[in-house]
Amino acid sequence: MLARHVPAPTFDLQAHSVHSDGNHPPAEVVEHAARAGVELFALSDHDTVDGVQEALDAGARLGLTVVPATEISAVEGPYEDLHILGYGIDHRDALLGERLLDAREDRVRRAERMGERLRGLGFHIDPSPLEARRAAGKPIGRPHLSAAVLEHPANATRLAEEGHGDVSSFIPAYLIQGAPGYVARTRPNVAEAIGWIHEASGLAVWAHPFWDLEDPGEVLEAIDRFVEFGLDGVEVFYPTHGAEQARLLLERCDERGLLATGSSDFHGLEHRLFSRFLAFDLHGLEPVLGPIAEG
Repeated sequence: MLARHVPAPTFDLQAHSVHSDGNHPPAEVVEHAARAGVELFALSDHDTVDGVQEALDAGARLGLTVVPATEISAVEGPYEDLHILGYGIDHRDALLGERLLDAREDRVRRAERMGERLRGLGFHIDPSPLEARRAAGKPIGRPHLSAAVLEHPANATRLAEEGHGDVSSFIPAYLIQGAPGYVARTRPNVAEAIGWIHEASGLAVWAHPFWDLEDPGEVLEAIDRFVEFGLDGVEVFYPTHGAEQARLLLERCDERGLLATGSSDFHGLEHRLFSRFLAFDLHGLEPVLGPIAEG
């Protein structure tokens, strides 16, 4: 029997800005969240906290509670791209900043290797937007590399023939595990990511488990293993999580004393998959936000 908890504020605890793979500046992301009725919000850019202060300032101006956050990409055994959210972190922590910078540099090296593979597959890549992001100290990931392919006119005919009109189509075809252009990350692992978050005074939550893994048994085993590393919670509610998946996750959180969070993973108004706030369903279940609810 699932435990009952104090009702949570209207929350959406994962979103991205131009500091990672989102389309809007942090303050604008907060404004979109406020217009949607979000009361508790987190900007969780990949491997960076550069937009957190701007989001906090915008939240204070708009009367919306903003939780300082980041989303760390991690590896774990056969799983080469797991995401660990850090909530309530000290975004001014110097050691965390150094660690995230190293993680971003690893992303750059990975993007360069994937770019070489894509060129070997016959694609043209305009390096200028990638170089501009690197010069600005912003992360370079698969969405940016994909955009550099999609926007190069020499690829237009081939992309049209293959049916790739946006990054959400191109990435699964070429840049996920097992695809011809994919290169795995090397660090950090999940235990390290959780440790980074804890050492920056934060809470570590595994993001969108069923986006990363398909088999329910594997997901539950991974949760139990990550608990041994100090995991504090799981993102139970997510746009692609069905009712059965959400209930399974919530039951395991209940058993292990974990927080149960949720998000729409907002990336921008024009994003094909993640374009609006409050796009996830609670399926009649109750989240467990714990200290996150206090901002």
